[in-house]
Amino acid sequence: MARDTTTDQQHELVAEPTEAPGDPQTPGPSAPSVTMAVPPQCPTRTRLYRDGELLDEGFPAEQLSERLAADERAVVWLDLYDPDQRDLQIVVDEFGLHPLAVEDAITSHQRAKVDRYRSHLFANMYAVSVDGTAVTLTAGEIAVFITPRALVTVRKDDFDIDTLIARWDLNADLVDAGNQVSALVYGLIDVVVDGHYHAVEQLDDAVDELQTHLFQAHTDVDVRRRAYELGASLAALRRVVAPMQEVVSRLSRADSHLRDEVLTPYYQDVYDHALRTVESVDAARDRVDRIADTQLNEQAAELNEITKRLAAWAAIIAVPTAVTGFYGQNVPYPGFGRTGGFVASCAIMLSLGALLYWYLRRNRWL
Repeated sequence: MARDTTTDQQHELVAEPTEAPGDPQTPGPSAPSVTMAVPPQCPTRTRLYRDGELLDEGFPAEQLSERLAADERAVVWLDLYDPDQRDLQIVVDEFGLHPLAVEDAITSHQRAKVDRYRSHLFANMYAVSVDGTAVTLTAGEIAVFITPRALVTVRKDDFDIDTLIARWDLNADLVDAGNQVSALVYGLIDVVVDGHYHAVEQLDDAVDELQTHLFQAHTDVDVRRRAYELGASLAALRRVVAPMQEVVSRLSRADSHLRDEVLTPYYQDVYDHALRTVESVDAARDRVDRIADTQLNEQAAELNEITKRLAAWAAIIAVPTAVTGFYGQNVPYPGFGRTGGFVASCAIMLSLGALLYWYLRRNRWL
């Protein structure tokens, strides 16, 4: 009897479970860190999918194993912003990532590429943006680990991750039980390549604007300097976009295990888009080179025109100099010492000068 009384007292001390605040259908906040350390070490985003449906987001990265084990059809996305070796250790332990791939993910300024390891794929790429003046090109490096049930993105620089999430939500109808990770990878490379093409369009518009100032007599734009800036931005952009053809091609190969009947045409579309982007960059660079060459030729032609005008006026000025030099000799000449001689010399200078001016004007030297 006493035992029962003690049990009842213990139950009275334990609070009744209550439902967690918030609507379970509303997406949760971003995970604060890849670890439980306080303060957070590495800003993190997480999402859990099943058959293209978003089940949860914003949960701690330590729960990846638990979430995947609880549902065999689920896949996860983990995003890490500027992590270090310790931040990535939980991902290494969870998915068995290759040390070389982890080193590439932490080290900045890696080339765009795709490496295949026994348990996963590793890809590196660059997202780009151009400022409003189309002068400064900003590239954000993204490392990607692709496993059969997870996509891990490592952002070494700032990148609009919300645009990527919106693209995934838009492409939800393409996802089935067999291509969930492939669909996530497609959305990522599609956003990156779209960003490349948008940057090319901005720079191409800047080239169009520069052309309008090329033959203007008076302009506030330094055409040569602006052409150099655009050429430098286009050269930097080409170093980023050119390898994306190989990246998309490697990811869409059969041995990557990302290819399926539904997404193959979409991967091909991204490849064509990447190819068109490189062609647009090359075309814009050729236009900038032609603008710079035209500017130099225009300056040379203008200098030649100035030289012709100066030579023409020098020839006209030489006429009265020759006449006055002749009449200035210390020898008698017709009209010497008379008013008529002075008038005659002035008439000769004016007549010869006018005749020479007419001749040079006729031949477009003046």
